Amino acid sequence: MITMATRAGPFTHTVNSISRTMLWVMAALLPATAYGLWLFGWPAIFLFVITLATALAAEALMLKLLGQPVRARLADGSALLTGWLLALSLPPWAPWWIGFLGALVAIVLGKHLFGGLGQNMFNPAMVARIVLLISFPVQLTVWVAPAPLGSANAPSFSQALTYVAGHSTLPEHMSAATSLGVLKTEHSRGISVAKTTEQLPPPEQLAIGREPGSMGETSAGLLLAGGLLLLALRIISWHIPLAMLGTLATLALVSNALDPSRFAAMPIHLLSGATLLGAFFIATDYVTSPVSRSGQLLFGAGIGALTWVIRSLGAYPEGVAFAVVLMNAMVPLIDRGFRPRVFGRSRRGQSLDTKKPKIPL
Repeated sequence: MITMATRAGPFTHTVNSISRTMLWVMAALLPATAYGLWLFGWPAIFLFVITLATALAAEALMLKLLGQPVRARLADGSALLTGWLLALSLPPWAPWWIGFLGALVAIVLGKHLFGGLGQNMFNPAMVARIVLLISFPVQLTVWVAPAPLGSANAPSFSQALTYVAGHSTLPEHMSAATSLGVLKTEHSRGISVAKTTEQLPPPEQLAIGREPGSMGETSAGLLLAGGLLLLALRIISWHIPLAMLGTLATLALVSNALDPSRFAAMPIHLLSGATLLGAFFIATDYVTSPVSRSGQLLFGAGIGALTWVIRSLGAYPEGVAFAVVLMNAMVPLIDRGFRPRVFGRSRRGQSLDTKKPKIPL
């Protein structure tokens, strides 16, 4: 009688897992997040907690309804990261229901409507960001000047609760506008971009991030540091960030050289808005980006080009969310056109000749 022992196949095993990847991404986001929460005070902290808690609750509810293991799926960190990214893209003093509705849209519509983790076609956080912007344009475009915790302008704990609850209006002296918003508004009034740029913070201040903006998008330096950490750990590859930033920088450089009165300079495009957050933390999402390296280059270049087009020629001052979602829709086509070579076949799909060459005697 012949017995056969079953052995594992010769597959490569690594320490990578969904939870490990999510934890490293959140760790890379932590410095920029902590800076943003400190910069905008208690209202931002409340909104951040509400958004993350709603994302986790919505995930648990959907998993329960679908008959999937709740505790194991919540532990992978995907829902937490989705809520985290959404919170960072919101105005820091937005009312509580903005974070609540946004997290519901991200988890229920952006993620589980397509089948859950690994099957969503669009980045859930960016889907929610766009839905909120289109549905509530006033609340999504109200910005505040930095009011760091402990400073004279910072609201107290009780005052912050009234702002987040929507019972108090934003103080007039705290109202502000982002750099991209100022450029768009002034240009619509007939003031040249070059003249408006002189009144904006210098590039080094934009890199530090002490300016009005979304909760976690202001500090370009900290976001870049987090992105470089993910590259060093090989959590992400360089193809999408480099293609996106390179394309956006090139278009901004050329257009500004041709007509500085209409088009913003390259540092403003790279250091303002959601550029770096999108390049390193959003566009690089495994599920919604192409598989092949060449496809990733095209994908990143498309996001960079669309971001420049929306910012420079469109009605919105910011375009990263729209650009990411539009290119997410192109991923199946990109994957079809840029298929990686199958083992044992040429890039054209033809079978390779595996016959051993004859050795002359």
